[in-house]
Amino acid sequence: MIEFRQVTKRYEQQFTALRGVSFALGRGEMAFLTGHSGAGKSTLLKLIMLMERATAGQVLVGGQALEKTPRRRIPYIRRHIGVVFQDHQLLFDRTVFDNVAMPLQVTGVPPNEIGRRVRAALDKVGLLKKEQLNPISLSGGEQQRVGIARAVVNKPPLLLADEPTGNLDPALSSEIMDLFREFSRVGVCVMVATHDIGLIETMAQRTLELSQGELVHDGLPAALETGHG
Repeated sequence: MIEFRQVTKRYEQQFTALRGVSFALGRGEMAFLTGHSGAGKSTLLKLIMLMERATAGQVLVGGQALEKTPRRRIPYIRRHIGVVFQDHQLLFDRTVFDNVAMPLQVTGVPPNEIGRRVRAALDKVGLLKKEQLNPISLSGGEQQRVGIARAVVNKPPLLLADEPTGNLDPALSSEIMDLFREFSRVGVCVMVATHDIGLIETMAQRTLELSQGELVHDGLPAALETGHG
């Protein structure tokens, strides 16, 4: 679903954010992306979302080489990628239902189909009874669930999450991660960028660790691989 082949991303002033990164993540696979602040996590996610282009190497999503994607095709590619942000990016002048419906409205899905899909997504995250509330009245964990429902309402084959539990306590973080794991079980490829090493070790999932723009670890969390977890 995602493949990086010797990907390098160099910015102006010769700053290299990623250097020769290679990995592949398949359909239904879940992985954590970790590393120190400035290690290249955000750049890697931006390359997948076509917010940036690689300087060298190839980025493939769903078998399609992104460096060959013309600008007019970028919105089409992005429709197949769900994105969950740390700060939710919800609209507080709209209901929970309307927030989740936005990606479907943009793509011209018929209204009756929108209702069915939005309620199915809210049901998955346990918020079906709160569809008419304003997101501002929800807890932080519930707001994050609305963000997840919005990210998956289009049934994307790929789900990216950028520090999705950064503002949540450990119990809520664990609940959110269980949701991501459920999505991977039904075939969604899930990549979660996070600093939370404790959470990563608890989940015991494949982990990609970046350091100074290089991929330095690809496998189970290091503590688990060495038997110290």
